[in-house]
Amino acid sequence: MTEEWVPAEVDIHRPSIARIYDYHLGGTHNFPADREAAAKVVASMPELPAVLRVNRDFLGRCVQFLADAGVRYFLDLGSGIPTNGNVHEIAQAVDPTARVVYVDNDPTAVGHARKILEGNDRTAVLNADLRDPKAILDDPEVQRLLLLDLGEPIAILMSAVLHFVPDDDEAGALVAAYRDAMPPGSFLAISHAADTSENTERIDTAVETYTRTVAPLKLRTRQQVADFLDGLEIVEPGVVPCELWRTDAPDGRTLPQICGVGRKPVEV
Repeated sequence: MTEEWVPAEVDIHRPSIARIYDYHLGGTHNFPADREAAAKVVASMPELPAVLRVNRDFLGRCVQFLADAGVRYFLDLGSGIPTNGNVHEIAQAVDPTARVVYVDNDPTAVGHARKILEGNDRTAVLNADLRDPKAILDDPEVQRLLLLDLGEPIAILMSAVLHFVPDDDEAGALVAAYRDAMPPGSFLAISHAADTSENTERIDTAVETYTRTVAPLKLRTRQQVADFLDGLEIVEPGVVPCELWRTDAPDGRTLPQICGVGRKPVEV
């Protein structure tokens, strides 16, 4: 790869959440600073690459489930650098009329997504921060594609992003803002780095390293993740490790991440 694909405003010497994720998934849109930061965290938490791959697999199964359930409008918050099994690919394979809006605040992720989606008028990419739900939900492209004013059910995807909002009150308020804006019958899907490891000291070291070298990171318990879905009808099998969500149970212990999907009740 050359650096020609990098937006001018990107500092390639500063590690990026999106590019580190891309590196662990086997992508090529990353730099030495990203790989160095990734290696530091992996030294404390060797299972991290597997965690990220399992999370990506969960996202794919989740979108497939939602599309099969009839959802045609998707808002992917913190979507990252495009890779295999993107939301629009899965949803539009079920129904070519499905619409997807990707949101990320990483210029590299946004730039690549826009290139990939050129000519696909049922998708859009916003350069925005999920911490500003009003700006995102009021964006003309979101309004145009997701038909929020018409009350059609949508799916809001928050895959591996809330652990980058370390303040519990802020994270809860953000989820509530998106949840409250969803029309009845909509779905909210969350996956989150979780405080489930038997080796707490080792995981704490990895979190401290990530926070220091890349961005603040906050693990949360299964109950805290479940609380984000409060007021929604939880889709089976509930709030569980990502490996266990609508798939066969893996051999051995699960990885330290939790996920769940909830449906907003339909008013009778």
